Amino acid sequence: MTARAQDRGIVLGQSVPLTGPAAQLGLQMQLGAKAYFDAVNAAGGVGGVPIVLRTLDDGYDPARCKANTEKFIRDEVFALFGYVGTPTSVAALPLATAARLPFIAPFTGAESLRDPFNKLVFHIRASYYDETELIVKQLTQLDLKKIAVFHQNDAYGQAGLKGVQRALEKRGLQPLGVATVERNSVDVAAAVKTLVPLGAEAIVQIGAYKGCAAFIREARKAGYGGQFYNVSFVGTQALADELGKDAAGVVISQVMPSPFGTAAGLVNDYQQALQRVDPKAEPNYTSIEGYLAARVVVDALRRTGGKPSRDAFIAAMEGLSGYDARGYRLNFSPTKHVGSSFVELSMLTGDGKVRR
Repeated sequence: MTARAQDRGIVLGQSVPLTGPAAQLGLQMQLGAKAYFDAVNAAGGVGGVPIVLRTLDDGYDPARCKANTEKFIRDEVFALFGYVGTPTSVAALPLATAARLPFIAPFTGAESLRDPFNKLVFHIRASYYDETELIVKQLTQLDLKKIAVFHQNDAYGQAGLKGVQRALEKRGLQPLGVATVERNSVDVAAAVKTLVPLGAEAIVQIGAYKGCAAFIREARKAGYGGQFYNVSFVGTQALADELGKDAAGVVISQVMPSPFGTAAGLVNDYQQALQRVDPKAEPNYTSIEGYLAARVVVDALRRTGGKPSRDAFIAAMEGLSGYDARGYRLNFSPTKHVGSSFVELSMLTGDGKVRR
């Protein structure tokens, strides 16, 4: 690193929603990462150099995310880390690529950020294709084949829709119907009018928690009695909080280990770190993802031999083959930058809890 970088620490730029209808996703991703980075810095940082997480609010808006990324590039941050959302990450990636900035652990499972392969991009979570495959597999095993899709009208929603379509096509099926909601909107009236009369046995939702909660409430008011399934980006705890007792029976695919209980290893480490950074914070799936992402970054930095240049960092990330983060396994290589395909299903209860 340059002397300047030594003086100011290893700076990671993070653009996430801190305000607006998706704010809980950004706030929790930031909190989980901060919990780990704070612990590392308290113990002397990486080779005596602190990790600095610089987070800017993009309101889940691609234009604002692009502007934030341009600022990070001007400020010569070491890497981009923990961005939240598909449309925002898609807006940032060309800038990161042109600037040769590592783009680490975006909170998205979109295939457009994974294919084509990009040497600068590393994912710690399974893809939306993995999540929607498991959802459709379970539904069809339960002999539920009338499946509709409610999705956000943007790159994220299209990624999830394509995943559902692929999974259904494998089984000789197709969506019974499709309806959309705009990003950062809860105007679901048209979608309810489109989907409820179709008689779907299940509706797969590809959206953020505000829009998905609004659709669930309005669809049920309109008489819909089928199942609701969501992918992980919805924000599990945020959706449960938004729905209250109406959350009962809603299924969500998860790409992180359960953050609850008293399990040893990663989950225990995460819970203790979370309490240190915010004693009032409750464990959830989003903040454990931020925590894990931070842990992976630090472990790679420590493997750079005390000289964390970007090239050395990328090589260290690619060297995390068979990496075990205290019970959560990741496997990277020079040709494989998607570390995990782990997915499981969970169900919300009417008292805001998550049941696996």
